Amino acid sequence: MIMEMLDLTGKTALVTGGSKGLGKAMARGLAEAGADIAISSRHEEELRPALEEILRGTGRKGKYIVADMTNREEVQRLARAALELTGRVDVLVNNAGTNIPQAVDQITDEDWDRVMEINLHSVMVLTRALIPQMKERRWGRIIHISSIMALVSNNGRNAYSATKAALVGMSRASALDLGAHGITVNCLAPGPFLTDLPGRLLSAEEKERFARMTALGRWGDPKELVGPLLLLATEAGSYITGETLVVDGGYVAR
Repeated sequence: MIMEMLDLTGKTALVTGGSKGLGKAMARGLAEAGADIAISSRHEEELRPALEEILRGTGRKGKYIVADMTNREEVQRLARAALELTGRVDVLVNNAGTNIPQAVDQITDEDWDRVMEINLHSVMVLTRALIPQMKERRWGRIIHISSIMALVSNNGRNAYSATKAALVGMSRASALDLGAHGITVNCLAPGPFLTDLPGRLLSAEEKERFARMTALGRWGDPKELVGPLLLLATEAGSYITGETLVVDGGYVAR
């Protein structure tokens, strides 16, 4: 019975920012659970090999879609393409995101708007576009990838923390809007996972400090986000909605 609750056979999942890092790990986990997969990012040269890796050995089908999440027309096109190519989107993982660290008195309007557009506005546009077909089937799982930076923060994370906290609030409101239609809406809030984004932005000293701040004394492996994701994406988490699941190795606890 437990395995049946975690089975996504017959479902299709769309993971934005699915060509690398946490997105690729989550897409692979969903495929291993039986879902057909669609992934998106801006870079076709990354999407093609990523999709091959995600699907390898799973027996699942998959598609990739090139989309720029800073452009709302592109986001709307992504929704249409996902439905045309796969026929349905049962599980939506809003993972695409960016971070431009700047102090509050130094951040430019252009950088603020870019972070807002990718991390928050595109999530609303894509989610809104895919909800109707979930309502028709009276089943859907919407998972926003927030961050522990929604709950705590760091120097220069003004725009990033603002967007990630907004996702928490939006998921609560959307859960109330959609619960009667069999759709759950939740956030995952990862802590220190050493993927491309923090790898580029953090100094060696900052990386060590983040590791020390966790209860486990280390950064997370992207595969360690798959279990929490599957809880929220399957029947195993059918009574969880409007919540934020923190996956941080004990960072916030400290």
